[in-house]
Amino acid sequence: MATARNTNNDRLLSGDQTSNPNDTAKQNYTAIRYGNDHGSICFGHIHKPGDVTSSILLQGQDGRHQISLDRDGKRKGWTSSTSPGNFQLECGSDNEESQDTLMLNAKNGNILITATNGKIRLQGTDIELIAVGEGGDKGNIRFKATENIETDSKKLLMNAKNHYKIVTPGTGEIVSNGVLKMYGSIIQGVTDAVAKKDSKVGGQRFQKKNNQA
Repeated sequence: MATARNTNNDRLLSGDQTSNPNDTAKQNYTAIRYGNDHGSICFGHIHKPGDVTSSILLQGQDGRHQISLDRDGKRKGWTSSTSPGNFQLECGSDNEESQDTLMLNAKNGNILITATNGKIRLQGTDIELIAVGEGGDKGNIRFKATENIETDSKKLLMNAKNHYKIVTPGTGEIVSNGVLKMYGSIIQGVTDAVAKKDSKVGGQRFQKKNNQA
C-alpha cells in the first residue's frame, strides 16, 4: 500500500536502499526546545526530511503556523513564515506621507507575488511602475492577460519615443464622441484591395507584412 509522502519518515531517497541515511541527514547535539500545548521555540531544529537545520524555529499550536530561520542545506539563509490563516503587516503610523515606509529589496533574483486562488490588488494615492535596465531585453514592463486588459481614467496619455503598434486579428475601433484628431507627416491608408495589384501610391508591401500567417 502506498504511503503518503508527509507520513514517510524514511530519509532514504525513493527506491534507494543502498546508502546510509545518516550520511546525508543533518545532525547536532546542542538543539534546545521550549514549549507547551500552546506553541514552542526551538534552537537547532532539524526539519523532518533531515536536510535543513533551523537556527530558530517558532511554532504555534498548529504546526503549519511557524517562522523558521534556516541556516544550512538547500535553504541556507532562508527566513520562512507559513500561516493557515491571514498574514498581516502594518507600519508607518508615525511617518509622513512623503516618507518611504515599507521597503522590500531583493539584491539579486526575482520577487514573486502569487495569489493561487484570488486577486492581487494594488491601491494608493499614486501607483508607479518603473523598470530600469539597459538593452532590448531589460527595462521592460509587460502586461499579459488570458482575457481582458481594461483601463478607466479621466485621461489616458501614452508616449513612445521610437515606435508604437496596436494589433488585433479581429476588429479594431477608434471612437471619439467629441473631436477626433489625427496627425502624421505622412498618413497612409492600406486595405486588402492592393493584395493582387498595388495602388499607384504603393501599400502592397505593408499589406503583405501585416497579413503573414
